[in-house]
Parts: sequence; structure tokens; C-alpha cells
Amino acid sequence: MGTADEMIYLDNAATSWPKPPEVVRAMSDFLETAGGNPGRSGHRLSIRAGRIVYEAREALAELFGAPDPLRVVFTPSATYALNLALLGLLHPGDGVVTTSIEHNAVMRPLRALEQRGVRLVIVPCAADGTLDPLALRRAVAPGTRLVVMNHASNVMGTILPVAEAARIAHEGGALFLVDAAQSAGVLPIDTRSLGIDLLAFAGHKGLMGPPGTGGLVIGEGVDEAQMEPLVRGGTGSRSEFELQPDFLPDKYESGTSNGVGIAGLGAGVRHVRERGIEPLRAHEMGLTNQLVEGLGSIPGVTVYGPLEAERRTAIVSFGVAGRQVSELGMRLDEEYGVLCRVGLHCAPAAHRTMGTFPQGTVRLAPGPLNTTGEMSKVLEAIERIVRS
Repeated sequence: MGTADEMIYLDNAATSWPKPPEVVRAMSDFLETAGGNPGRSGHRLSIRAGRIVYEAREALAELFGAPDPLRVVFTPSATYALNLALLGLLHPGDGVVTTSIEHNAVMRPLRALEQRGVRLVIVPCAADGTLDPLALRRAVAPGTRLVVMNHASNVMGTILPVAEAARIAHEGGALFLVDAAQSAGVLPIDTRSLGIDLLAFAGHKGLMGPPGTGGLVIGEGVDEAQMEPLVRGGTGSRSEFELQPDFLPDKYESGTSNGVGIAGLGAGVRHVRERGIEPLRAHEMGLTNQLVEGLGSIPGVTVYGPLEAERRTAIVSFGVAGRQVSELGMRLDEEYGVLCRVGLHCAPAAHRTMGTFPQGTVRLAPGPLNTTGEMSKVLEAIERIVRS
């Protein structure tokens, strides 16, 4: 049985771990030296806290090519950010287009909006998660207000053609929203050059920040007057009025912000930028290639998604003929210390597209700190389990 010292963490698609030491230090320092309420008071601790929050906005704006740090809105998660955009923009009679491999963070709010009279069109992807841009073009019709899709599948890692999708959306008069939960900090993202109007990101995955952090980048092509907030309340600004402020980011940031989490997120973003997206990507592509090739050589194993590492993030889902994914995941953990995720990964639509519903898959998701030696041990463990 694997011990804690022998543990191999392969669940980075859910939450990256371990966090860089500077993330932990930033959170501790915030609580020890800057624990005031940012933007709420004029004393030194509040000002210091506000400065840390703004520096995190700046780091994210630079990472994502955002036009203005004030157009980076902090949220508790990518899910919240997606709900903010979807529920804030779409109204009965509007059309929205998405794909058949979306996470429930997109599908559940869209299904709720569909019940309220929003017209939902789902463009089918191929079994490996790839999207035909021509199918997307046919789906964008008069009255389509928004196109929304993930940048990379959380089940297969398949990277979707967001730049081409943005052009199609804009040609049809629609805005373009990207779920970057799996790509932020993993793939290069410049919202302006890619044509992304709204970018929802998770702080606790590729950006190496703590849980409870995320955000929405709002491009200049979005009129915030047309996007309602999810929550209204105290913002520390215009407190003399009982109406919600109409300017960014305050319009969408009611309540005390997660200052300590944002401090950690800012440190995580700076860590990613210092290491460089391209070197991080090259490292993870090497691990992905090793897993895909190694799994493909084990009899009875099916690997899902594109076989080429350049067409996917470091997410490798697989199944074994005649074996339950729950058994595989349990044995990997208990016998070999390999921590991964099994099941539907909160994306039943993707599994229906893949043909793996309702059982799901075993998902291996290496991160920046994993090694080729660890991948060799994982492959050896899987082969032993399959052959037993």
C-alpha cells in the first residue's frame, strides 16, 4: 500500500496541489500584516489590504491581456463567474449556443435559463471532444446573443478552437464567453487577440491559488450596463445610495472580498508568470505524451480524447474493458498511492458525447510538479491492476 511519502497526486484538474510556498506565505502575511477589510475603511490595514487585492487584479490583467485591471472581477469560483455572465446577460427570447462537452457549471445555468424562455442550441462535438467550426457557424443564427464554450475539456483535455469560435460569434452579432477553468495558467490566453469578450477563470487550478478564488474578465466589447449582477449589497463605494453602483468592478463585487484568498491567488499568478506559460506547457505535454502512449500499450485500456498532446491539456481519461472505474480509482489510491478522480467529473454531457455515460472514466491530471518518473510508476501500477 502506498504511503504518504509515496503519494502521487494526479488530480490537478480538480485542484492543483501542492501550492507554491509563496502562495502559502502570501496568505499568512495577509492575515498577519494586512488583515483589514479592503476598500471599506481609510486606515492603514484596509489600505494595505486594498493594495494587495489591486495588485492581484493587475497580475491577472497582464496574464490575460485584459484592457484594464478594473475589468477583472473577483468571484468565489469559475462557476460563480459563469453564472454571473450567463444569468446577467441572457433573457427570455435570447439565443445561446454551446457545445456538447461542457461542464455542469455551464450546462446547469443554461438549462435553468432554457426553462425561462432562453433558446439553447447545443453543437455536438466528435467523440474525442473536437469541434467542427462549420457546425458552430450553422448554429449561430439571428437572435443569438451569446456563444459559450470551454477552452479545454475537463474530461478529455481537448482544446477547442476559441479564436475561430470568437470570429464566428462576432460575425453573428453575439458575444463570446469562455470557460477557462482548465486553461488559465496552462495555455497562453490573450483575451484581445483571441477575441474573447468574457473569460471565466478558476483560481485554484492552473493559476496555483487557493480554493474559493476565481473571476471574470470583462472585455471592452461588453456593455456592463446590459449585464445584471448576481448579488447586490455593500461595496464600500457610494454608500450614500441604496442602489447598486454601476461601475466596475464594484457592480459585481458586493460583500467583503476574500482578501486572504486573493492574496494567495496573486502570488500564484506571479509564480506562473515567473516560470512561464510556455515552459509549463512543454513540461505537461511531455507528461501527457508519456501517459497516452503508455496507456495505449496496455491491453484492454481505452484512452479518450485526441492522442496528440498539443491538442489537449494535461488531462488523460481512460477506461478498462470489463472493469468499474470506481474499483480502478480505489486500487490506485490504496495500493499504489496514486490520487486521481473517477466518474463523470461534473460533465455528463461530455461523457454522453464520448460514449462513457453513465459510468464515466478514470481521469489522470498531472501538474507542474509531477515528474516523468512518477508517470512511469503510475503506468506500471495501472498495468498491474489491469492484469490482476
